[in-house]
Amino acid sequence: MVLQSHCPLPLWVMAKLFAHWLTHCLPLIIISPLLGFLLHLPAYENYALIVGLLLGTPTLTLLGAIGAALMVGIRHHGLLLPILIMPLYIPVLIFGTGTLMAAANQEPLSGYFALMGAFLLLSFAFAPLLTSVALRIGVNQ
Repeated sequence: MVLQSHCPLPLWVMAKLFAHWLTHCLPLIIISPLLGFLLHLPAYENYALIVGLLLGTPTLTLLGAIGAALMVGIRHHGLLLPILIMPLYIPVLIFGTGTLMAAANQEPLSGYFALMGAFLLLSFAFAPLLTSVALRIGVNQ
């Protein structure tokens, strides 16, 4: 029904992904300062954690949507989804971990934040289009 509606599919995909991020990722980001306090993280590391989560979680959500849309028309896709998505997830996870390591060593974080922001902008630009194309192909099969 959504594919036949008058609403553009990439806009619908972005609305669903934003709702997913609001309900699953934002509560984690909101509670992360408290968890950082419980783990005795210094303020600089807590700041790096929050900004890293703000940049990383939408990227992972957008990349996961591409993989989920690719699996729509496939019956037995249990192991195929992680194989397709992990190469996309790994750079985001590496730079997210590098951000926290740099914060622990009191190093500048701007390079890590810039790369994670670039990942976010690239995924924000291409993920809705790729997801909608994959959904159309998967439904038409």
